[in-house]
Amino acid sequence: MAGRIVRASKFRNVFGTAPKKEQTYDALKVSKSAWDSNKIKVNTKFLAVLWEASGGGAFAVLPLEDKGKAKADLPLVCGHKAEVLDVDFHPFNEFLIASASEDAYVKLWSIPEGGFKAPQTTATQTLAGHKRKVGTCDFHPFANNVLATTGSDFECRFWDVEKAKSTVVTGHADIIQAAAWSWDGQTFATTCKDRKMRIVDPRSNKIVAEKEAHAGSKGSRVIYLGKTNNLFSVGFSKSSSRQYSIWDPRNMENAIFSEEIDTAAGMLMPIFDPDLNILYLGGKGDGNIRYYEVSNDEKPIYYLSEYKSATPQRGLGALPKRACDLTVCEVARLYKISGDGKNVEPISFQVPRKSDQFQDDIYPDTFSGEPTITADAWFGGANGEQKTVKLGAGFVPKAKVTDFKPEAQEEEGPKTEKELREEYEKLKKRAAYLELELVKRDARIKELEAKP
Repeated sequence: MAGRIVRASKFRNVFGTAPKKEQTYDALKVSKSAWDSNKIKVNTKFLAVLWEASGGGAFAVLPLEDKGKAKADLPLVCGHKAEVLDVDFHPFNEFLIASASEDAYVKLWSIPEGGFKAPQTTATQTLAGHKRKVGTCDFHPFANNVLATTGSDFECRFWDVEKAKSTVVTGHADIIQAAAWSWDGQTFATTCKDRKMRIVDPRSNKIVAEKEAHAGSKGSRVIYLGKTNNLFSVGFSKSSSRQYSIWDPRNMENAIFSEEIDTAAGMLMPIFDPDLNILYLGGKGDGNIRYYEVSNDEKPIYYLSEYKSATPQRGLGALPKRACDLTVCEVARLYKISGDGKNVEPISFQVPRKSDQFQDDIYPDTFSGEPTITADAWFGGANGEQKTVKLGAGFVPKAKVTDFKPEAQEEEGPKTEKELREEYEKLKKRAAYLELELVKRDARIKELEAKP
């Protein structure tokens, strides 16, 4: 990256530290699915990884303290009929996780204290509505029990997960590849296989803006850059170079800033820290993680440095800031899946400081993990912002939330194309059998009528 501008910043010397072997999670079988997701999510108590499983879909949930070699009989969440493509922890209930699958269902699972002790096949809630595979699931940043999902049926659905009811936004012309909520929770951005980035208004059920973000035919992703509400997209140029762009959602005619990074083939995985405005950028198949500072200067982004490793990565997940180790000035902890999918290592990013006192300049108030409004209020048009907490007193784990009361739903309606074909064949055979039985019955009736 020629022409990098070096400027004064308190994050100029942020460095990443790889853990010792005993601090990693080993002997895993992370999914080899070609679907582009990070394959890992982390909250303050658990990490979840998509699992390589035959005969259905599965993922594993591990308590953060369960480091070392995983058990051979590690209990999996295996209630989907096809591969699990994405998971997301409930932001306000750390013992609840959502999963999206190729079987066209989204399911929510309750995690017991200490994690699962046996394979889990019965979901706490099932969301049926998508007609094809569901590729992404993302909880709302401050509205309780609101989940956004996108599917290969070209639909975005916005769910009240307790009631299992959703609103639908159509208008995408191809498979939706990635999605993200805005900081204020009022809009939802997507990238699509047709190379367009779109902004969705979930409560008016319409697409309010769209723009071709990257000219390359490979995949792309998008996230919001915190309170600026600007969009950050990653993708490929026509010449297959990896690039990123920053966009103003109010005027998407041209990007605010764009830059090509390199010619590697792996998809870039962006993770943004809205407290410190630091952007981490790791590429699939890369061993390094670049990080940048987002600014309000004449240039919106500045390169800081990079973490280098000889081990390539398949996925990245970020620990919530309130669980970072303040005593060593840890500003981020990224959980990296190794290229072979057998290992997850937590990489600690720290700001070097001599004092052991609390550094309030690098620890502003952060997301508290508490909701601001209910799902009914948000769907009714109410807005708000994330609740925050001061970190000076240290992290105190919350008690388990027990107020999630889902309305029972039956798994019926939408099915995958494979299931529909199988059901059609069964019904066709059943109809043929009944027709044959009718012919036999008619013949028997004639036979009886012919007797004197």
